[in-house]
Amino acid sequence: MSDSLVPEIEVPDMLIGSVAVIGVPNAGKSSLLNALLGTKLSIVSRKAQTTRHKILGVYSDEKSQIQFLDTPGFQLTHRSMLNSAMNRSVSSSLVDVDVVVFVLEAGLIQKDDLKLIEMFPDNVPVICAVSKIDQLSSPNEALPFMDRVNDLFTFTDIVPTSAKRTTGLDNLISSIQSKLSAGKPTYDEDALTDRPERFFAAEIIREKLFHLMGDEIPYGVAVEIEEFTVNKGLRSINATIVVAKNAHKGMIIGAQGSKLKAIGTKARVEMEYFFDGKVFLKLWVKVKKGWVDDSKSVKYFGYE
Repeated sequence: MSDSLVPEIEVPDMLIGSVAVIGVPNAGKSSLLNALLGTKLSIVSRKAQTTRHKILGVYSDEKSQIQFLDTPGFQLTHRSMLNSAMNRSVSSSLVDVDVVVFVLEAGLIQKDDLKLIEMFPDNVPVICAVSKIDQLSSPNEALPFMDRVNDLFTFTDIVPTSAKRTTGLDNLISSIQSKLSAGKPTYDEDALTDRPERFFAAEIIREKLFHLMGDEIPYGVAVEIEEFTVNKGLRSINATIVVAKNAHKGMIIGAQGSKLKAIGTKARVEMEYFFDGKVFLKLWVKVKKGWVDDSKSVKYFGYE
C-alpha cells in the first residue's frame, strides 16, 4: 500500500487549562495541590503563609493537562512590604486563568475568606474545595457547613476534600475538567513544574526551618541560594538563611551550631530524595535588618 493511501491518525485534543488555587493561610492549599499531583511540590507547615511564591504544578492524565498555580495565603493581619507583595501575587493570579479553586477549611469561615471572595472575577468559574473534612468531629457536620458555603457565593461546584486521606480528589479533578476547553498540551506528560531546582532547594531549607524552629521562627526569614552546581550527579549547594534581626541569627544557629546543623541535615536528606541524587549542602545565616519592609529587598528575594 502506498503512503498516500495510509489514513492519517488524528490525535484528539486534550482538555487544557490553568487553575489558580487560592485561600487564606493554613487553609490547606499546598497540601491539596501536593495530593492532586501525587508528589510534594509545595512546602507545608502549620506556620501561616508558608507558601510565599506562586508555584506552577502540572497535572496530566489521559484526557487533560491542568496547570495549577499554588499561591500565598491571603491575609490582612500582617502589615509589611512582604505581605503586600504576597497579597498582590494572589490577586494577579486571578487574572487570565480558566478556573479558580477556592480552598476553604471545613467548619471555618474567616474575615479574610470573605474579603477574598469579594475579589473573585465575574467571568471565571469558581470551585470551592472544602478542605480538611477529616478533621470534622462528625461527618454529619459537612452538609450543614456546605449549605453555609453555598450562601457565600455562586460557586460552580462545592467539593469536600481531604488531602490527608485523598478524599474527594477525583471529584475535584472532574469538576475542573468539566470547565476546560480542548487544546494542545504545553508540557510533556511527565513534567511537574517550570521552577528550577535551586528554587526547590531554597524552599526545602525554609520548610525545615519552620519544622525545627516551631513558633520561634521569625516571620522575616528568607533563603538565598548562593551557589548550585551539579557534577557527576552530585549537587553542591551553598545557601544563606537571611533574617531581619540580630537576635534571630542566634536562634537559628543554636548552641554550638546545633540547630543550624539539624536544619541542614534534614534539608539535605529531603533534597536527595527530591532530586534523586547526592547533595552536599553548606548553610550560613546573615542579618539584613528590616528587609520585610524594604521594597528593594522584597523584590530582590523574588516576592514581586
